[in-house]
Amino acid sequence: MTATRKLVAKIGSAGTALALGTAGLAIFLIIWTWASARLGNAVLLPSPLSVFETYGELISDGSLAGDVRASLVRVIAGFLMAASVAVPLALILAYSRVLRGLVMPLIALIRPIPPIAWIPLAILWMGLGDPPSYFITSIAAFFPIFLNAFAGGTSLQQEHVNAARSLGAGPGAILVKVMLPSALPMIVTGLRIGLGQAWMAVVTAELIAAQSGLGYMIQVSRLALETSRVLVGMTVIGLLGALMIGALGIIERRLIVPWNYPR
Repeated sequence: MTATRKLVAKIGSAGTALALGTAGLAIFLIIWTWASARLGNAVLLPSPLSVFETYGELISDGSLAGDVRASLVRVIAGFLMAASVAVPLALILAYSRVLRGLVMPLIALIRPIPPIAWIPLAILWMGLGDPPSYFITSIAAFFPIFLNAFAGGTSLQQEHVNAARSLGAGPGAILVKVMLPSALPMIVTGLRIGLGQAWMAVVTAELIAAQSGLGYMIQVSRLALETSRVLVGMTVIGLLGALMIGALGIIERRLIVPWNYPR
């Protein structure tokens, strides 16, 4: 009976959230349509109907799928590169005071540099195309992942480390079997933030250093004063980013740290 009530309450909550979200979207579209009609200039602000028609054109000629594929590959590649370096490095620095003292000043020096400032060097080192986009995207995703993983590693209680050592655990076992599970919630938070940063950075990189992708499409459309195509690119980026972050949240709740989300 209790389980049934919980299920009914969950369905009711999901239905309310869906209804509110739909209503908010409808209100937004009404305001957008009114503002577009008020301006009467499709270059400044095309109507939602015009943007939907542009969606249909880009989908039918296949160009939208090609740009989405190029941006997705860059985001995923840069994100994986950042995560594969940031998480181990953060845990190692959280464990070793000596290495922390050596490396953290350099991290503090590099971290405030925005990803866009790396673009000239990326083009000089790697030329145009995918490699500089991977690099810029990984730089953007690296620091949120690193900082959250480092915070998770340093928040480990010393009693747990002492208990593991008393049972014969070495540095590797402490890192993998004690520190990593303890830091997982913070690591996942960093991954979600890093994924959002990767999307923002890939558009910036494609505006300057690439010949394909959603950022490149936005840039070309802007120069041609095709604002409806610009809005298509922007909304696709928003949708893809939200879907990927939502999927990561589901993986977090179901597989990575299910104990943080009691059913």
